[in-house]
Amino acid sequence: MAVKNVSVIDIGSSCITVLCGRRGVNNTFVIKGKGTADYAGFENGEFLEPERLKMAIAMAVANCETSCGEKINEVYVGVPGEFVSVVCKECSVNFSRRKKITSEDVSKLYYNSNTFKKHPTHTVINISPIYFTIEDGRRVIDPRGIVASKLSGLISFSLAENNFLDFIENILAELGIKKSDYINSCLAECLHLFAPEVRDKYVLLVDCGYITTNVMLARGDGLLYLSNFSMGGGYITADLSQCLKISFSEAESLKHKAVISWNASSEDTYEVQSKDYIVPYSAKDTNEIVKGRLDMIIKYINKAIENCMFEFPDYIPICLTGGGVCYIKGVKDYFSKRLGRKVEIVKPNIPHISRPDSSTEIGLLDVCIDIEDGLLNILN
Repeated sequence: MAVKNVSVIDIGSSCITVLCGRRGVNNTFVIKGKGTADYAGFENGEFLEPERLKMAIAMAVANCETSCGEKINEVYVGVPGEFVSVVCKECSVNFSRRKKITSEDVSKLYYNSNTFKKHPTHTVINISPIYFTIEDGRRVIDPRGIVASKLSGLISFSLAENNFLDFIENILAELGIKKSDYINSCLAECLHLFAPEVRDKYVLLVDCGYITTNVMLARGDGLLYLSNFSMGGGYITADLSQCLKISFSEAESLKHKAVISWNASSEDTYEVQSKDYIVPYSAKDTNEIVKGRLDMIIKYINKAIENCMFEFPDYIPICLTGGGVCYIKGVKDYFSKRLGRKVEIVKPNIPHISRPDSSTEIGLLDVCIDIEDGLLNILN
């Protein structure tokens, strides 16, 4: 088990979060420090205010350092789905004779199958197996120790945009951070939120954040498919603000009051605290505005699922996480009805950190501790 603390940077679509911690008892975490900083976020694969991103990262890092009482020199950075492409490839390696497969043989399979080394715009940051295949056709999760003359597998490659990596690397260098590694945030989420036996049967996860939404299909220890679009809970807030002609902060409070399963009448209201007094707003109008934007988000989710080239069982549920819409009362049933599938809301099962908006940051910390402990090898 790693004794030193591990630091991760989660670049969300509205907030930068830095966590510093290590593994605790019963697979929990000891969080030694946390720092956050709001910023403008990103949309359509571009930061909205790139010049202010450095300040946000610096503030989050400094707050975490103050909280944990130590300088952060090494970090793992989560790369958001909008800056990552996922490619899966069937790969194989032959041995001169039958032999017991080792970790080095698995690494050789990864190396030989990585044809992206000279890619002009992207860099492979993570390599992870969907499954391995032995020469007799058996599919296995871990081939090490099995005797065979050939090892094959379906391997998932996470490729991050070079522009993103260069931009973040320059910021970290200016902050005096000496070492950094990069993790596909969506991959980390899947590995943390679902047990291996669940992932082996496919996982369909939708992370709806404040500005962006990621749709992913996972199996084994890797992502088969990743799609994203720029729309999330912040768009609902903007709709309420514009349609009802209220401030953004009041619209955000009103969004959290909404109960979309409620068939409200024209006389029903939600009450929101403004600066000096409580203001009532039509519950019926509020629900219609919220549901109108949810319908658009659902339309894009449906499109992303339809575009997935991999087949998966119809009975697996759509798992919903993230801080964008999970807090809206009645959203699970509404999504299920509109999508025609069972919908489940998933979140980290950690004491005091069991919230859908913590899925990415806790997923990153969990995976990166496993990497430090030598329990997981997904870095390129």
